Amino acid sequence: MAKRDDNIIVGLDIGTTKICAIAGQVSDDGVEIIAASSNPSGGMRKGVVIDIEAAAQSIRKAVAGITENTGIPVEEAYVGIAGSHIKSFHSYGAVGIKGREVTRADVERAIDSASAMYVPVDRETIHVLPTDFILDGQSGIKDPVGMTGSRLEVKVYIITGAMPSVQNLLKCCERAGINVIDIVLQPLASSEATLTEEERDMGIALVDIGGGTTDIAVYKDGWLAHTSVIGVGGNHVTNDISVGLRLSFQEAERIKKAYGSAMLSDINDITEVDAVSIDGQVRGIPRKYLIEVIHPRANEMLETIAAELASIQESGISVGGVVLTGGASLLKGLGSVAEAVLSMPVRIGYPAFSADQSHTGASAGEYNSPVYSTGVGLVMYAAQAANSSGAADNFVGRMLSAMTGWFRSIVGK
Repeated sequence: MAKRDDNIIVGLDIGTTKICAIAGQVSDDGVEIIAASSNPSGGMRKGVVIDIEAAAQSIRKAVAGITENTGIPVEEAYVGIAGSHIKSFHSYGAVGIKGREVTRADVERAIDSASAMYVPVDRETIHVLPTDFILDGQSGIKDPVGMTGSRLEVKVYIITGAMPSVQNLLKCCERAGINVIDIVLQPLASSEATLTEEERDMGIALVDIGGGTTDIAVYKDGWLAHTSVIGVGGNHVTNDISVGLRLSFQEAERIKKAYGSAMLSDINDITEVDAVSIDGQVRGIPRKYLIEVIHPRANEMLETIAAELASIQESGISVGGVVLTGGASLLKGLGSVAEAVLSMPVRIGYPAFSADQSHTGASAGEYNSPVYSTGVGLVMYAAQAANSSGAADNFVGRMLSAMTGWFRSIVGK
């Protein structure tokens, strides 16, 4: 970002279908989103780079929109990462305290101890997130700093990415003229923007439905407990419409957004939808035909999500509800169908711009769409890390802000 304004943060959501850049201004009142720019994604498939130059060109166009809207040149950004190459696992560490007060240094030593485990040479650690602190056998501690004890233990959740995928993402940003300040797991960012503290405590699954993949993040007792990726997304619905109704992919996407529905009850609609066929001719398509194509694919996608959530619960992590977000979550009726298929409460997750999930800034409503959840979340994540890395007493923020060294060394090569 331009050095003249340290209060401006840019989040870059690089997805399969679109690349979205979000600029936010940080103040004492929270984060105000001041600009957003979205561009069709090139060179990406299922969250992974397959053409560096095409992806870089799409990134340039997305960030150029921010500059056009604000007059501020974009030189740095927080970048989201996702894809099937993301793998996560739990670890454990412990340090001796010798009967004195726990300090931040002790917490960092415990986390370092938990992080000191073998990670394959072809993988890079993206996040090391605490999931529980235990002091002298007492578990469920959120912040042990200041407490007195003899032994501090920590359970952590380590998120890794395939080294080639991470490096290719960094190269795309570098070719687009963007310096990557930090890489953030996309569902972690989306959670920042869409989940309340109460939901994190009760046990909630964030399901971020993108174009090519669906990212899942499950929270338990306020901590991130599980992440996974499913290889289905909104593009699978669009592709079925394209093939079934003989339309271009772009035209199929347009009528899906404008007239589509996941609810079988809408099949009784007798209206017709004007659509441009592959041969360029405009023809009327009964809306019920569109719904007949969408409903089974949407249902199949939700059943795949249900199977994944069932597997997660079998591992001992309870899920009390689901928050759907991402552009594909805007499909009419998807939330209602999801409640029936998943057999649990479901809501659509819209981004909010402050810690208490209230909207800050006059521009909030304009960007209050699931399409922007990851981008807004990246800005919120960055703002929290920046505030915590200074004088603020937030050991988690300090830890998160320290997680950038591994990829800074990659960029420097």
